[in-house]
Amino acid sequence: MINHEHNILCPYCGETINIVLDISVDEQEYIEDCFVCCQPILIHYRFQLGKITNIEIRAEGEI
Repeated sequence: MINHEHNILCPYCGETINIVLDISVDEQEYIEDCFVCCQPILIHYRFQLGKITNIEIRAEGEI
């Protein structure tokens, strides 16, 4: 497992939070709770050629 720290804005409370992404895989989607408001955040990202090429942050259940 190779980790990369990344700051995001919580889609619920707007606070900046720090998440740790596993960049040993090319693409991943998971849910992580905001440490400020405890709401579930859906995180989807792609990692290619040594950098994050796409990251989507949204409230769980949002399309």
